[in-house]
Order: sequence, then structure tokens, then C-alpha cells
Amino acid sequence: MSKTDTGTGRDRDELGAAGSRLSTAPQEEAVSLPGLGVIGWARWFWRQLTSMRVALLLLLLLSLGAIPGSLIPQTGADATKVEDFRAAHRTLAPVYDKLGLFHVYSSVWFSAIYILLFVSLIGCIIPRTWQFVGQLRGRPPGAPRRLDRLPAYTTWTTTADPEQVRAAALGLLKKRRFRAHTAGDAVAAEKGYLRELGNLVFHIALIVLLIAFASGQLFKSDGTKLMVEGDGFSNALPMYDDFKSGSLFEPDDLVPFSFDLEDFKGTYELTGPNRGTPRTFQAKIRYSKGAYGRQTTTTVKVNEPLEIDGSKVYLVSHGYAPVITVRDGTGKVVYRDAVPLLPLDGNVTSQGVVKVMDGYRDAKGKKEQLGIKAFFLPTYGGAGMEIASAFPALLNPVLNLEPYHGDLGVDSGLPQSVYQLDKTHMKDFKDAKGAQLRVNLKPGESMKLPNGAGTVTFEKDVKEWAGFEIVQEPGGGWALGGALAAILGLAGSLFIQRRRVWVRAVRGDDGVTVVEMAGLGRSESAKVPEELGELAGHLYERAPGAPEPDDAHPAPTPDRHVVPAEGAEK
Repeated sequence: MSKTDTGTGRDRDELGAAGSRLSTAPQEEAVSLPGLGVIGWARWFWRQLTSMRVALLLLLLLSLGAIPGSLIPQTGADATKVEDFRAAHRTLAPVYDKLGLFHVYSSVWFSAIYILLFVSLIGCIIPRTWQFVGQLRGRPPGAPRRLDRLPAYTTWTTTADPEQVRAAALGLLKKRRFRAHTAGDAVAAEKGYLRELGNLVFHIALIVLLIAFASGQLFKSDGTKLMVEGDGFSNALPMYDDFKSGSLFEPDDLVPFSFDLEDFKGTYELTGPNRGTPRTFQAKIRYSKGAYGRQTTTTVKVNEPLEIDGSKVYLVSHGYAPVITVRDGTGKVVYRDAVPLLPLDGNVTSQGVVKVMDGYRDAKGKKEQLGIKAFFLPTYGGAGMEIASAFPALLNPVLNLEPYHGDLGVDSGLPQSVYQLDKTHMKDFKDAKGAQLRVNLKPGESMKLPNGAGTVTFEKDVKEWAGFEIVQEPGGGWALGGALAAILGLAGSLFIQRRRVWVRAVRGDDGVTVVEMAGLGRSESAKVPEELGELAGHLYERAPGAPEPDDAHPAPTPDRHVVPAEGAEK
């Protein structure tokens, strides 16, 4: 008659505490609807919320909910793109508004998933932690009555005393980093507690990630600043060209520091198939912490930001700023400055606007404003290459100017871009043929405005500008630490096996000691039989087999690759 399977109720009763769960995971109980009453429903809801399947479902929903935030323009990131989307999608935009898809991360539904996941993880971690601490403080359970019903089992007889066998087994198991103790006529040992520790670390790391993500979204700040060589910057809101922040951010949260852009240097491949490819971009700056900090010189490179007390200064863009001088009809200098122009392509073909708002008078003494569209080619390629630069470096710079006069509209109170020219109230200057005046200038050359209206000079000095992004993310370090901890914890929970080993040594009716060894793992794994076989081999060397009654030869060594016990689960 074959033995019954170890999964039956009778076998579980025989294993007793030895077969108790090798995990801190909550037991799966039969689901039954609670009776009427607020307490019953609250208890049922809490059990469902803190279950692993609900936590995984919420984590999946959170991941799916973040997808619209990366595909649809967000108000907090770029309000201009959101307005462009509204203008282009008149029917779809109202639906997105009702669903909160233009501000996903602050929407009600995303916040609800976020908070529920947070509560679910905490409700799951607290009881498991308490149970794990109890397991660490306790001892491995004693051996069950029938060791031969365990998945891995071996036995032999020896002439050694039972006390000697148990002492040898205790020393062997402790040497193999098992938690072991003698319980009655057997030695009980357990190993693999780091599996449950890794599981708890993984869950705690998820909570750290959630907190870091929330703090990063609520208290973050992100601004940009374009600076020409020689310009300075102080970390205050009025100094930014563009700035966005989290909902709980306060201006006082900005880290106090300042810096000056002393020099920008960019180099490019001059020959070969990669001609024009950038080699180095670096900005030499002098910065100081606080209002009276000591100035320090450093170099900021792409992907090598300057970090000051948690605030990072990234180098994100660059371009050219030709120095332009404007004189009125009397020869008086009314404008002289380096004008940053925005790149249009990889060869830094650039465009921008020169706006002379005050001080200009025409040949008749009439006050006017000038607007000059500028088109810059760092390397002019000659005939046929008038519209694009042939190389990004300053090899043969040419500045194309297109002047207008009249009212720029800056006094109307309406905001306008410094890189665009509103020609609504502007008149063009005509050349000798009656066409719009357009002139190509090389460094040091000047353009004369018609009817003695003045001159515009492209100075020999061509400066460069650098674009910086200043970012403050208070939860960045915690997020990185949480991610690393989650990976380590998950690896531990997946690859570390928790298992128990028992060694029983009793004297038989014939006076010979009977040694039994058995192992039990949390899950079916070949590691338990192999490990038990190896342990049995080492213990057999200390307690060798007894000779057979009809033969003077000793009993064979137990197989190191222990075959599962008869009737055990395969």
C-alpha cells in the first residue's frame, strides 16, 4: 500500500509546527461576505485592501495612469503646449479636461490610486514585520513525529551514541549558518531568513519611492536661464526666463547661490564623415553659495552638472550672440549689446531680433523705435548657401539684417517674445530698388539706413551664450536609494530559499543508533534535497554507518542527492 501524499490533512496534522508556513505572507482564507454592520464591512474592506493581489492591482493602475502624463501635454510642464492642444482638438480637449488628463499627477483619480497603494503597502508591511520579528526571536520548531513524510529524507544506522550524533549535527548546521538548537531527541535548524527580509525591504522601498515621488512633485522647481558670456545669475524667481514648480513650492525654498558665465567653449569635428559633430561643450563659471560666499571657479559640462546644496545646474544649450551697435541719424550710439540668437539647425544657423526701444531719433529728430530681424550663419558657404550655415563653428561668420522702424508695441502692456518681431505697427526700410532692405554683414562692417536714419554695425566681437537649467528635486536621492533597495530586496526574495532541516538520533531496539535527516522548503526546489544530501554526507563522516548483522561491512554512505520521500509531492 502506498503512502498518502504530504498535502493531505492527516500529514499536515502530523507535521504540526514543523510544517508551519515559512513565510510572513498573510494566510489566504476563504472569502465570505461579512454580516451586516459597519465594523464587519470595514474589516472586510481592510483585508481586501491589504492583500497582495490588491496591492499589485493598484501598482498596475498607477503605472497605467502615468501613461497619459507622458503622452498628453501637462499644464505644470508646458502650459503653452496645452493651449496649442486645445486649439487643435476642440472636441477632445473638453473630455480631457473632465478626466483631468492635462494635470494627471494632481488629478483626483491619480491621487486616489496613489493614496490607496500607499495605505495598502503600509497595511501589508506592519503585520508581516511584526511576524518576522517574532520568528527571529523564536527558535526553529521541533521535528515532526514522521520525518519520512517530508519532501527530502534519508536515514542510516550508526554505532555512535545519539548524544554524539546530535552534537555533531548541531555543530555542522551552525557551521553552515543555520539557526539550530536541540529539541528533544532531534536537532532543529532553519536557514534563509534573508528571503523574508528581502521581501520586507522590497515593500518598504516601494513606500520610500512613493514618498520620494510625491515630495518631488510637490516641492520641485525647474527653471531655465539663457546667459551670454559675462552675464550673471542669482537664484531668485525674477532672474529666470522660464520657471515651473510643484504645488507646495515656496520661493524661499530656492537654494541661495549665484554664478557668472565667464566663458563658453564648443569644439567640433573638422574632417571625416562626422564633420560638424560636437566634441566638447563646456561652460566656465564662477559661483558662490549664499549672499557672501567665497567665489569658486568650475566648469559645467553636458551631463556633468554643478550641484549646490541639492540644486543642480545643467548645461542644456548654446548659441551665438553677435555684438551689434546702432547709431541714430546724428551718429549717437543708441544701442550696443550682444544679441543672443536661437539656433535653427545642427550647424547653429540662428535667428533673432534686435529691439531698440529708447533713445533713437531719425534724421528729422523724430522719436521712433527700431526692430531689426537678424539671421546669423557661423560659417557662410558662399553662393547657394545663403540660407544655412555650412559648419557650426565661427569659421566665416555672416550676419543678415532686415531693419524696420515704427512702434514695437512694447508699451501696450501685452507680453511679447524677445526673439520675435511684431510688425503690425512697423514700416520697412527700402533699398535703392524700392525693395525691403536686407544686407549681409561680416564682422566689422556696417549697414547704412536710408535717408540718413543711422547705421547698424556688426562688431568684430561675437560672443557665445549658454542655456542653463536649474533643478531642485528634494526627493531625488531618496528615489534612487528606494529603487536600489527595491532591486536588492526583490533579488533576495526571489533567489534565497528558506528551508528547515531536522536530524533525529535515537537508539533502536537492537542498541544501534538510528539517524534520520529530513528537509522542508517553502516551495518545491531541488536545492533542499541536494543540500540535505550534502549535509548527510558530512554528518556520515562523523557518525559512520554500523555494520550489517550478517556482514562485517559497514552500511553504505547515504546518497548526497536525496530522493524525495515516498509519497511526497513531486
